[in-house]
Amino acid sequence: MGAVAYRHVADHYIAVFCDFLPPGIWEGIYGIEALMEPQLSIQADTVCSDTQGQSAVVLAFARVLGIRLLPRIRNWKELQRYRPRAGVRYRHIDSLFRATVDGKPIREHWKDWMPLILSVQAGKVSSSSLIRQLSHRSQANPLARFAEEFGNVERSMFLLTWISNPAMRQPGTAMTNQVEGYHRFSKGRSFGGEVIAENDPDEPQQHIRYNDLLASAVILQNVIDRTKIIEDLRREGWTITDEVSPSSARIGRR
Repeated sequence: MGAVAYRHVADHYIAVFCDFLPPGIWEGIYGIEALMEPQLSIQADTVCSDTQGQSAVVLAFARVLGIRLLPRIRNWKELQRYRPRAGVRYRHIDSLFRATVDGKPIREHWKDWMPLILSVQAGKVSSSSLIRQLSHRSQANPLARFAEEFGNVERSMFLLTWISNPAMRQPGTAMTNQVEGYHRFSKGRSFGGEVIAENDPDEPQQHIRYNDLLASAVILQNVIDRTKIIEDLRREGWTITDEVSPSSARIGRR
């Protein structure tokens, strides 16, 4: 069947390799679980992703777990935006709303929802299994209805803010581009092609971890070399501002 390596990349280009996922699944199901790992050295408060990293249910989980999810959604115009009540109308943006949230499951099952979240935080329940089950629409499952309606609220609020706030769009786009840049960089440090043809599950794990280790070592050496060059320039009398970005140094002669 094969599998796809799934990793998070921090904003300082440190890769946190998580797990291998079955091919063809919705990646957002596993994104929250990766952040719940207690041994992670990086505790994220904001997660940027592409379309595959989000869904209504995933956004609902992220909200109550205190994670700010900023997905760059490719087909956002095709997604439903929900009114809070049927009679609500808006003067300038009314055409953006095509459906109405059913608030009854949210009001009735909020207290049932919180024990599940506490179980996920305590590591008693796998968030990926829970999200996968609750993502299946079922009128017979009250928690699935709660997750769907609460997720509709969260995604509607997110989309409205995303549309109206360029300052919100910029970091999400920048971070997803940065992640893609890391993938290209680490791919250039890899050996043997993109397919790991080994039946032993330990071999792919080692391959990816060693590839990340090599990429991190090269990044660290680049930082050391760049720091040394900047220090040498300062000793020679050049003025270099503290907010110099890693990609483009602004320097001036004193």
